[in-house]
Amino acid sequence: MVAVAILAAGRGSRMKSNLPKVLHSLGGLTLVERVIDSCGLINPEKVLVIVGYQADKVKNSLDGIENIQFVEQKEQLGTGHAVCQVLPYLKDYTGDLLVLNGDVPLLRQETIEKLLQTHQNHQNAATILTAKLPNPSGYGRVFCDERNLVKQIVEHRDCNASQKENNRINAGIYCFKWDFLADVLPKLTPNNNQKEYYLTDVVDYLNPVMAVDVEDYLEISGINNRKQLTKAYDVLQERIKDYWMSAGVTLVNPDSITIDETVSLESDVVIEPQTHLRGKTTIGSGSRIGPGSLIENSKIGENVTVLYSVVTDSQVENSSRIGPYTHLRGHASVGESCRIGNFVEVKKTSIGKNTNIAHLSYLGDAKLGEKVNVGAGTITANYDGYQKHLTQIGSGTKTGANSVLVAPINIGDDVTVAAGSVVTKDVENDSLVIARVRQVTRKGWRPKNIAHNSDDKSNSTNQKTDS
Repeated sequence: MVAVAILAAGRGSRMKSNLPKVLHSLGGLTLVERVIDSCGLINPEKVLVIVGYQADKVKNSLDGIENIQFVEQKEQLGTGHAVCQVLPYLKDYTGDLLVLNGDVPLLRQETIEKLLQTHQNHQNAATILTAKLPNPSGYGRVFCDERNLVKQIVEHRDCNASQKENNRINAGIYCFKWDFLADVLPKLTPNNNQKEYYLTDVVDYLNPVMAVDVEDYLEISGINNRKQLTKAYDVLQERIKDYWMSAGVTLVNPDSITIDETVSLESDVVIEPQTHLRGKTTIGSGSRIGPGSLIENSKIGENVTVLYSVVTDSQVENSSRIGPYTHLRGHASVGESCRIGNFVEVKKTSIGKNTNIAHLSYLGDAKLGEKVNVGAGTITANYDGYQKHLTQIGSGTKTGANSVLVAPINIGDDVTVAAGSVVTKDVENDSLVIARVRQVTRKGWRPKNIAHNSDDKSNSTNQKTDS
């Protein structure tokens, strides 16, 4: 059995933010969500999240994740003090406790699994994740014997000059036999420069304690400021892109592309430069996205093209063409083999297959049938100043350029709407609707002021000629 305690109580003042540090986003997930996800292979019996600063925000952000309990740390007096807060929650527990930091988001699931297996196979009282850094400044140092048994852990601020030359550092990730740790925690004292209770001090009371070096030291990178958050994002992006390219996805100029870890791509997808994929987005095989596109929380079918466009919270079916400069949002749904073209905005609208909306149109709160042709400049006037209303357009219908459909309205099947019409009433199937003022032409007409000025000029000219 294994339980997990995640230290997530700190403010993170160096982030210069009103948001708790663990709630900052990294690749589509918050830092603390990533830490929880790193436990995926070990199947913990309990996950205890220790909260403090803006605890309600942290709790709300994790609402819906199963098997989580929240433990409040009213004062932040160090890592040892934080773990002490879980004592009442594990009163009758006899398994192992894994302690993770909520601001260390790059740990791989395989690394956590290896740490736990080493701990259990050697029946250690405690097992510590360590790394050998090129520049260990700022990290606590771990001192081991030839069998990787830990003899001493010293925080960086408490190291002397000789101890600072050791480059094996403490990653702040621990696995304990809970019975042993529960006996030791009350013995911790704040005898250090910071007057805090260090969890590392339990090493003095436990035996054996073993170190496990992580293969890639970047995994244990902590986030204390925005610069470190950016560096972690770069590491994460490299992982994600390597994975998708090995899975048969083409990334054209990968350095200009960003992909959230929550995105799912099929083989033979091509992602063009300056394209960004966010949230729970899925893209089907053979689709070509970009250049210059943003897709967020959307489902894109197979053999779809999206060029210089933005798609959020929407769905595009197979073989449709989107863009350039299209905006789909608010649960727009585009059917198969449609064309949504230049400077078209679609909001909360379903569009039947083989429909064309080629350019310069706005469709909001609408339902279109199949094989509809929407002329340039067509808009649905869906808002009356108080409420949004539905526009329905039947299959085979064509709207002329600069048509306005004033909702609520139902345009039937096989209707032709004449260009420039403002349609305010329902239209039956198989009809032509013309809703505009009849053109009037008055030959030789000019505004009065122009006519008056022309007469004066003519008179003046005549006078000069007469003289």
